[in-house]
Amino acid sequence: MSTPAILAVAGDHADSPIELLDIDLPDPLGHEVLVRINVTALCHSQLHHLASVRKRRLVLGHEATGTIDLVGPDVTSVSVGDTVLVTWVPKDAEQADRAGRPASVKLDDGTMAVSPNVYTWGSHIVADEMYILPLPDDIDLEAASLLGCAVITGAGAVVNTADVGPGESVVIIGVGGVGLCALAAAVNVGASPVIAVDLDDDKLEMARSFGATHTVNSSKVEDPIAEIRSLTPGEGLDFARQPVAGADYVFDCIGKPATVAQALQMARAGRYTIRKGGMAIVVGVPTAALQLPPGPLLTGERTLIGSIAGSSSPARDLPEFIDWWKAGTFDIGRLITTRYPLERVNEAVADLKAGRIEGRALLDVPDRNATS
Repeated sequence: MSTPAILAVAGDHADSPIELLDIDLPDPLGHEVLVRINVTALCHSQLHHLASVRKRRLVLGHEATGTIDLVGPDVTSVSVGDTVLVTWVPKDAEQADRAGRPASVKLDDGTMAVSPNVYTWGSHIVADEMYILPLPDDIDLEAASLLGCAVITGAGAVVNTADVGPGESVVIIGVGGVGLCALAAAVNVGASPVIAVDLDDDKLEMARSFGATHTVNSSKVEDPIAEIRSLTPGEGLDFARQPVAGADYVFDCIGKPATVAQALQMARAGRYTIRKGGMAIVVGVPTAALQLPPGPLLTGERTLIGSIAGSSSPARDLPEFIDWWKAGTFDIGRLITTRYPLERVNEAVADLKAGRIEGRALLDVPDRNATS
């Protein structure tokens, strides 16, 4: 048996265009499920996949909502008819042992298209149930599609990787979709001040609406690092006999070498034997070798750490983020600023690459209800 589907498939070389292909997906086996996609989102990490050197075609997308149409014989956590979230992060430790195997789809010409884990740019997906979570009935499925990556990556970095507490100072570099999720989480846990840094005034204005207490356009100030230090004064002198200043936590949601270096220097210097320095958390995906100033790392006893998917366990973390959403303190729906039909996916990717999308963009998927 099989299910007719349409999938967005990129070519077998870097930056090749995306085609929409009609494909027959096999019925799920073992722990697999067949999900009919409702809506899916675009993420910057897809740009990295598209730019990668490879030998096979790609299927893309990793955050969506949908409905379970079929389940494999070993599935225990979801049932046919359930409304679900598709994410690229194993939902809990118990099932994560099955992670690490790439997803693959056999195309009609007999070749294979692959993905690191899931693929949501299309009408259907066959995926392991470890990437599938049931959703509450009273939830906006369009906004909920962002839970699978943007929310767990940004908010998770604040809650899990850094464990930010009330009254601690936070800086967010890059307030796109992931950065706004990190900012909202910082506000929800009581951080203060919460400072947004970006090159775009419109994005900074949105950051204020999400609770940023201060904004810094790093293209309009002489020294963004000095600007952050002036907004986050501390007490005493550091090892180099300089006044302590800087944020307790700096989240770099861009990942470029320059912004990682800035994040480290924006973090608070420590006071020798009294208090260690602040933490710089790399949330954006670095695509080049990092070059870091050694002084701030060593003499300031600062910490530099990476955060993959916000160190999140979706089954554990998403209920809290959904509670914030329902309480009105994390307006996930306002992250959605642009939408495209699936047939305009190449235009959507070009806009994302050019930085023309604020917040998060959605792809509307064609309705293909037929299952066999």
